[in-house]
Amino acid sequence: MQRKRIGVVFGGQSGEHEVSLVSARAVMAGLDPQRYDVVPIGIRKDGQWLAGGDVLATLEAISERHLLPGGGHNVQEPTRPAQITASPALMLRGQHELRQLVHALDLVFPVLHGPFGEDGTIQGMLDLAGVPYVGCGVLASAVGMDKAMSKAAFRAAGIPIVPWVLVRAVQIQQSPERVIAELEHVLQYPMFVKPANMGSSVGISKVKHRTDLLDALQLAAQYDRRIVVEQGIVAREIEVSVLGNDYPEASLPGEIIPANEWYDYNAKYLNDATQIVVPAHLTETQVFTVQQLALQAFQAVDGAGLARVDFLFDQENDIFYLSEINTMPGFTPMSMYAKMWQASGISYPELVERLVALALERGPRAKG
Repeated sequence: MQRKRIGVVFGGQSGEHEVSLVSARAVMAGLDPQRYDVVPIGIRKDGQWLAGGDVLATLEAISERHLLPGGGHNVQEPTRPAQITASPALMLRGQHELRQLVHALDLVFPVLHGPFGEDGTIQGMLDLAGVPYVGCGVLASAVGMDKAMSKAAFRAAGIPIVPWVLVRAVQIQQSPERVIAELEHVLQYPMFVKPANMGSSVGISKVKHRTDLLDALQLAAQYDRRIVVEQGIVAREIEVSVLGNDYPEASLPGEIIPANEWYDYNAKYLNDATQIVVPAHLTETQVFTVQQLALQAFQAVDGAGLARVDFLFDQENDIFYLSEINTMPGFTPMSMYAKMWQASGISYPELVERLVALALERGPRAKG
């Protein structure tokens, strides 16, 4: 049987660049070399594309190492540095050899998190190139990445969400006191302030007092021109993995017990004291309820392939509030997405195989 050529694209220009490198290493290790010829394709933070040589090691060597597991102490200089190849535009215009590389691929696995990777950008480029790829299409990726748009979709689908307000960066610049007054009129402290388009808790703040609100808004505005401010509630953090295309399945739920006061970047990736409970300690009825809500959320954005759906569980009132959907979640064997499927009976290698099969099943998506 002829091996399929799979391009694994990783890195990217978002604040989740380092997270992508960790996921990509696991994905490439999980692809059976007897069945797949893996072609690593890296994207530097400045948008330059890399190929040839040891792409992953090249990106690790120039990354912010303190954001990698273990503080990046295991990073080694590449023995064969990758070469700058082309921008996506040059590739699509056929002005560089990378276009031939992509057209020689049977499939692309875009292991990219955050803007310019998980937001429909690269998905649209691959659609134009006629290359099948793992994961959600343009619509689901774009809506899922944007916290404001996804909340609108979830609300339209009748899925419970906490109260929230959309703020634009220009409003903060022009009249910060007015913005603060409007937020305090609608919401109570504590509030969570988030860039509308970012993941891995980058740029997010928990605000307990008015004195910290403006700083939190300005921090979020560094990452996006649109900021989502949510009502903070006392809740457990419950997550569910979804796998499939038109007939998706939901995993057993898991629970995050963060080492810090809330699940920030440090608690997610750098602090070993964060606890992961899989499966989560819930009743059978609660498990069924949160699984159904996860499937509703996946279908509300027209998801495909995979997603991790995150909830805030108000245990006192027995209500699951949908927090967000991640259309390309962290993807190492130790990530919640894989752990929840492991608990549900699907191993990491099998999970990778199924995602490849689901991508080939859908084929090229010229219409998103």
